[in-house]
Amino acid sequence: MTEVKYPEIEDIIEFNKIILKEIKVKKADKPELLSYKSLVECISSCKKIRGDIYDKAACLLKSLIQKHPFASGNRRTAFGVTERFLINNRAKLKVSNEALNATTLKGIREGYYTDEEIKNWLKTGRIRKFKR
Repeated sequence: MTEVKYPEIEDIIEFNKIILKEIKVKKADKPELLSYKSLVECISSCKKIRGDIYDKAACLLKSLIQKHPFASGNRRTAFGVTERFLINNRAKLKVSNEALNATTLKGIREGYYTDEEIKNWLKTGRIRKFKR
């Protein structure tokens, strides 16, 4: 079994800066870290989770979104970091640009999806529609 490559905290912080520069959503978007501790917890929980690389990716995505460590761009950053995590570990992300939408990420933020649903979404690109 190959060793899992986890994202470094400094890389996640840098990714937030890059994503906010390249994908502007609001004028008020600013790359500001609100909680270093939250980032540490996200990586730690990802390392502790049992299962395959997709279980770990789902944990990483969900925790980065829900712990909200940045002032802006948490969902964009979480998705990008998760995508890079899968690529770095030679796994395929099946979520297409069309399937990636803000409502799915909002559903993850609000706890609408189970961990298994998030894992399956990353693996297959399919997930039930988010409804409030």
